[in-house]
Amino acid sequence: MSPKVVVTNWVHPEVLEVLAPHCRVEANDGREPWPEQELLARCADARAMMAFMPDRVDEGFLAACPDLGIVACALKGFDNFDVAACTRRGVWVTVVPDLLTEPTAELAVGHLIALGRNMPAGDRAVRAGFAGWRPRLYGAGLDGSVVGILGAGRVGSAIAERLQGFGCAAILYADVEALDPERESALGMGRVDFEELLGASDFLVVAAPLNRDTRHLVDAGALGRMKPGCRLVNISRGSVVDEGAVAAALEAGTLAGYGADVFELEDWALDDRPVDIPAGLLDARDNTFFTPHLGSAVDRVRVEIGLRAADAIVQYLRGERPDGAVNDPTPS
Repeated sequence: MSPKVVVTNWVHPEVLEVLAPHCRVEANDGREPWPEQELLARCADARAMMAFMPDRVDEGFLAACPDLGIVACALKGFDNFDVAACTRRGVWVTVVPDLLTEPTAELAVGHLIALGRNMPAGDRAVRAGFAGWRPRLYGAGLDGSVVGILGAGRVGSAIAERLQGFGCAAILYADVEALDPERESALGMGRVDFEELLGASDFLVVAAPLNRDTRHLVDAGALGRMKPGCRLVNISRGSVVDEGAVAAALEAGTLAGYGADVFELEDWALDDRPVDIPAGLLDARDNTFFTPHLGSAVDRVRVEIGLRAADAIVQYLRGERPDGAVNDPTPS
């Protein structure tokens, strides 16, 4: 019998066509994730799994799926997947590291503009009844502003690249690792420490990965040290920011606005993650702008991401090392 491959969330038909000649495909054809118990039941005898952002693979999951040999993640950040546990159990973990960079950076710039120029509030004002221009909803533009980027990896650097034409007064970044000087110069970026980034930025974009050192890095204390009137945008992982502290800062008026494409409730690997977005954030309608994790939601990009994950599964089924592997579970 051919090996079973489970695709946990909806993908384009082209992705399933790549897999079909090599295995029995069991794919989620709906737009909602399967409930946890259903997913476990489907994966119990699976040889491969194509995984997505709502999935979590840990020791317990692996114990319930003893035949699993590869988790091919159709994503870049794999913090919801216990790579060490997978390695111990001989399971490959692969990611698609490069295709999400540009669309995520593009969305970040959209958030900056929408938040600074009060676009959500403006849209609501028009729909409520528009009689012509009024001296209202004056905001802040990128031109002449200092934009700070927390994290200068692929996404952070791509954001800086896209900001080049906006006339920013400065583009600053903070990262534990400095960019190559030539790269810094080409991107028009200047490296500062975290405290200086907080104090100097008119707009601050969070583009840092989630790990032990970055969880709630932007907390109440950091928010209190920000430049008054700063606008904060998070397109990395929800839990790099303390959402409760952000809600309090918005209410107090010390933070001018918050835009987010990611939320703490999505960080499934954290046992103490919240299950809802704080009401204080959802109620702050006039100075927030939220999108439902649309960072990679460009149709042609999602096709390519799915195809890359499918290729990794096919390579594994052929006995080859899969592309995009972040571990090596083969015996030494």
